[in-house]
Amino acid sequence: MLVATFTFGLMNVLVKLLPHIPAVEIILFRSIVSFVVSFAFLKAQKVSVWGNDKFTLILRGATGAIALILFFKLLQTVPLATASTIAYLAPIFTTVLGIFLVKEKVRSIQWLFFAISFCGVLVIQGFDTRISLWHLLLGVSSTFFMGLAYNFIRKMKQTEHPLVIIYYFPLVTIPIVGVMSIFSWVQPEGWDWLILIGVGILTQIAQFFMTKSFQSEALSKVSIVNYTGIIYALIFGFVFFKETFNLMTYVGMGLALTGVILNVTLKKK
Repeated sequence: MLVATFTFGLMNVLVKLLPHIPAVEIILFRSIVSFVVSFAFLKAQKVSVWGNDKFTLILRGATGAIALILFFKLLQTVPLATASTIAYLAPIFTTVLGIFLVKEKVRSIQWLFFAISFCGVLVIQGFDTRISLWHLLLGVSSTFFMGLAYNFIRKMKQTEHPLVIIYYFPLVTIPIVGVMSIFSWVQPEGWDWLILIGVGILTQIAQFFMTKSFQSEALSKVSIVNYTGIIYALIFGFVFFKETFNLMTYVGMGLALTGVILNVTLKKK
């Protein structure tokens, strides 16, 4: 999990190195790499690429695509650690939406944890002039759609092969971002090509190690390690982009992560 979060952190750095390339175009290249790799793995394991519950698979792909577009737009315009912190709200939306989609039960104390996390995000927005209300809306909307995508994955845990679920993400995403890219295409030049390919390769490496960690150890143990990603984001943001924060912004990040980690820990218990 430490390798996975480190690699995801590097992938986010590469996205921020392309502020002149539209988010949908970056996602197009990322999805093409993911499509080829996922298809090859499915064929190697002789698993049908089409799955069983095609409607839910398409919904998962579509909501995942929207979440990624919004997150990449946020990532290109705000500090790395801030975008990463807001993205960690996804488990909260997963839980809340799970009440309606998978009949999840939520204990009363969890609502307090949710409130702590959202207070943290509001503190970040209030004390960091680089974060506007538009950025806040962009980030929260992204995590909302992440929560939807995760719930669709949970609905299919008994019916679909994990690789099929992964495969449907680029399968659905490529047509969406492909059409959108036509209207905003910026021709990559020089190092842009290597960075774009790097985004796709790092994503696949990170997903591989994250999957291996979930297969090798109890979910309750490795899922908490995932939150070390904020440390990588702070370090990478400072080293590559000279990003620094005031004390209250750090307090906001701490509150946001505390609420999420308390919620995840309680659920696992």
